[in-house]
Amino acid sequence: MAQTKLEKLTKILKKKVDKGNINYAIPDLWNAWNYNGPEMRKIPSQELLVNPYRFYSVLIDEYILPHKKTRKNYSESLSKINNHTLGKDELGGDWVRKSVLYSTMIRTSSAWDHDRSFSLDLSNFNEMKETGTFVKTLALLPLLQKMGVDTLYLLPISRFSLKDKKGELGSPYGIANFFDLDPNLKESMTGKEMTLEEEFQALVEACHILDMRVVIDIIPRTNSVENDLVKDHPDWFYWIKASEASEYRVPYVDGISSTVSPKPEYMEKVYEAKDVQRHIKMFQQNPREKNPDLFEQLKQQDGNLMELIEQEFDLKIAPAFSDHINDVQPPWTDVTFFRMFLDHPAANLKFLTNKKANPYILFDSIKSNLFPGKVPNQELWDLLTSIIPYYQDTYGIDGARIDMGHALPKTLLQMIINAARKNDPDFAFIAEELNPDNAEKAQESGYNIIIGNGFWMEPRIWEKKFHKFVYGAKDIALPMFACAETHDTARIAGRDGGHNLARLTTTLNMLLPNLVPFINSGQEVYETQPMNTGVDCTSQDKFKLPQDDLFYGKLALFDKYAIHYLNHNRWELPDHLEGIKKIRAAWLDQITDLSCYIPLYFNEFDTPAIGVSYFNKATNKCLLVVANTNVYDDIHCNASVHKLREAAGNNDHVGRLLYSTYEFSRDYHDFSPDDRIYFHLGAGEVKVIEF
Repeated sequence: MAQTKLEKLTKILKKKVDKGNINYAIPDLWNAWNYNGPEMRKIPSQELLVNPYRFYSVLIDEYILPHKKTRKNYSESLSKINNHTLGKDELGGDWVRKSVLYSTMIRTSSAWDHDRSFSLDLSNFNEMKETGTFVKTLALLPLLQKMGVDTLYLLPISRFSLKDKKGELGSPYGIANFFDLDPNLKESMTGKEMTLEEEFQALVEACHILDMRVVIDIIPRTNSVENDLVKDHPDWFYWIKASEASEYRVPYVDGISSTVSPKPEYMEKVYEAKDVQRHIKMFQQNPREKNPDLFEQLKQQDGNLMELIEQEFDLKIAPAFSDHINDVQPPWTDVTFFRMFLDHPAANLKFLTNKKANPYILFDSIKSNLFPGKVPNQELWDLLTSIIPYYQDTYGIDGARIDMGHALPKTLLQMIINAARKNDPDFAFIAEELNPDNAEKAQESGYNIIIGNGFWMEPRIWEKKFHKFVYGAKDIALPMFACAETHDTARIAGRDGGHNLARLTTTLNMLLPNLVPFINSGQEVYETQPMNTGVDCTSQDKFKLPQDDLFYGKLALFDKYAIHYLNHNRWELPDHLEGIKKIRAAWLDQITDLSCYIPLYFNEFDTPAIGVSYFNKATNKCLLVVANTNVYDDIHCNASVHKLREAAGNNDHVGRLLYSTYEFSRDYHDFSPDDRIYFHLGAGEVKVIEF
């Protein structure tokens, strides 16, 4: 069988072992598989000094490749590798409902100051890359497996633009070319002997060999204000005068409150607003329409096309902004919206004073699922539909999250989903739908899971939002992410409750009904600095770190940033999750089957305890999961297990404590003859009992 890209990678690294006697430090968490090379030594910082070529090649040879089976093509999706065929009533991609996802941003999650120079360098003293790469991400896989993760969810990995960029490095969401990978993710150790594309293929192969899936993020609604498509398709974008760009802002509508969804009943008032009329007048014809000959001449010239357009046409692409009316967010300077339709929104044309107005960005024109035009931009739709099949064919990915997919034209969304599932019937789709009330619509569209509002609900323990989230999950049409944070939100360890709250939510999330565990990179080491301050953050969240920290005031989504893998209790959560994952594996069928679930309610009024339970009729066993959401004080409480015993036919009054935040495993005798069970729960404690 042909050599895999992973095998090619390890051969290249082995050839260079003699060059690896350099100052190359890694955090000890990257060695969750017990590498013990002859050169390795631990230094006072708790970092490990290793020969990088030997470390990564031995990782591949001794940890990953031994799991490789012959006659398997690991460049295909895991479902294809395992010859999975869909059941009669099974929706392709439903494997995600039983998964544990880990959200990673490659350039940050595998970044490290390898030469210990107190800076994160694109090329350090030894000409080694210190920001993250596909190759270095291999070192995280043993840690992720220890924690029970079986799906690697990647934030955007496509090439993005640096025009009007945010921060030191720019946002990966400002895509310049959907089909090119971000060149910054190339590994310096392989040099020219391996391409960037081959290195990503090697990472996907490694994940598949370890029975882990790979999910990517695609952004079909927006593009960078400087992108490769402008050259041939300037009409796909919205244009304003470059000389007036400083006056460009989100138009304000009097009589409507802040951050309101653009419902049809508001549109007449929107178009009547003087600031909206001013805004629409700012938009111009695209440069090819203004002067076709000059535009063609500029395309043939050397130099930056967007700069040439600004010089010769006084035009630039208009930045995007929120589709909510009177949103306080300023324009997003690095990205713009695609023109999904070649005409104005049909439903609101009657409100438009100048029916021949140039294409414009407004709350309705960018919410094309609600306000479509009559002339689809079919060529654009075809291109957007081809993105996922390209990544399937080239890299063998297993699923995708569609950024703002619910705001796409419905026909386009179906085109994207159908094309991917035609290629791989078991391909999974994640909806960026935060409102659980819209889960049924997402299900009808073909999604397998929604993000949901866990990131908002779980941290709000004092308002009992966490309780509402857990107990209400069973009534949601699709599973949601069980997550306490995302790359856009405040960090759970940085909120009121700190480490106790982070440990509580992260462990409990592994065992909840109709919820899929989702761990954000850095959450496992109690990272406090958010990656972005886009959702549910305060202005001070950006400054959670001490002022002398290298990354004080930095945001990983835009700046050079490395996770604080040397946190003094960095092994605590991975160790807890390692114990939890065994319980989850044994009870996974019941945890993901709502017919086996019975909520556990407590007899004490207003108790901070949360309880869920499951029964297994085949083994006549029951599982109780209880947690104290008071992260500062312990509590005493009791609950009836009569319904659980009745459902499972279980009359045993002896249980086994399988897991506890503060205790070792032991027999659990705190049952009463009247089918009550008593709990003493420490601050933020989770207990799991089988009986």
